[in-house]
Amino acid sequence: MSNLSSAPAVGVPAQSPAPASVGRSLLYLSIAGIAWGTAGAAASLVFGVSDLGPLSLSFWRCLGGLVLLFGALALRARRARTAVTRPVPVRAESRRRRLIRILGTGIGLTVFQSAYFAAVQATGLAVATVVTLGAGPVLIAVGARLTMGERLGRGGVIAVAGALIGLAVLVLGGEGGTVRPAGILIALLSASGYAAITLLARRLGRDGGGDPLSTTAWAFAVGSVCLLPMALAEGLMPHSANTGDMVRVIALLTYVAAVPTALAYVLYFAGAAVVRAATVSVIMLLEPVGAAVIAVTLLGERLTAATAAGTLVLLSAVTALAFAETRTARPVREGRVGPVSGPE
Repeated sequence: MSNLSSAPAVGVPAQSPAPASVGRSLLYLSIAGIAWGTAGAAASLVFGVSDLGPLSLSFWRCLGGLVLLFGALALRARRARTAVTRPVPVRAESRRRRLIRILGTGIGLTVFQSAYFAAVQATGLAVATVVTLGAGPVLIAVGARLTMGERLGRGGVIAVAGALIGLAVLVLGGEGGTVRPAGILIALLSASGYAAITLLARRLGRDGGGDPLSTTAWAFAVGSVCLLPMALAEGLMPHSANTGDMVRVIALLTYVAAVPTALAYVLYFAGAAVVRAATVSVIMLLEPVGAAVIAVTLLGERLTAATAAGTLVLLSAVTALAFAETRTARPVREGRVGPVSGPE
């Protein structure tokens, strides 16, 4: 949410194509989860060869995603004008609800992505991603219970308790060089931003309305505006020791904006509109698992036995939470998307 890197969305475009098949949707979600898992790795590489900070990196990601998504919207509008089929009518959304949706999603994305990149810088890719995306669904489940009266059930309570145990093992059992409490707290802040976005999407999505692609594009615009002053104070432009490193930084920033942002969100929208929310939650565990593999094999991060155990407990708890939802959830209605990740 990373990206998260991930971001929830609700509604169906007024001129959207027919929903993809379940098999194709699962493929879309798998690709999105794997792509999001690389955002933190790209951030680690940027931090290693330049002085660019997490707020500036998040600004460039939002701005790049904004440009690409607006391009996609323009292309969709052009195709709609030349299409011979009639558009699918949807319920119009009031200006107030649209404003709340865009501002809430934009501010949530700003917190989610910026805190995630800061956590990666503070405590490493593997731990930051696991904590952010492991704590996110737990915070969503608790928040939905408190704000919307959704029942956790016995399985949900056990899963939340297991996630808390996993977090405790990560914080108390990790070596100082691999797990830093400040990084854990920042990752939890990122998870809170992710949870807030999802809860807002759930509440506003009950009555339909809203175009997920348009909403996310405008949310990136809000994020860019919010991040610009902080990025300027932190240092907007990256500086590096040599020209080769600068070329690498530009390539990495382009990759972050294109693949784990614009492309991954489009694939997520297409897949999450078809697949049950609980199933999506499990598929999106590809993101922290993939990030952990990249961190250990390519970035040289160390996972102690305690860190590995805490990670396993946390991810197992999230899986159990998703399966608990599967037993009680109704099929996903058109225009409603449940909690899934995306640092980034």
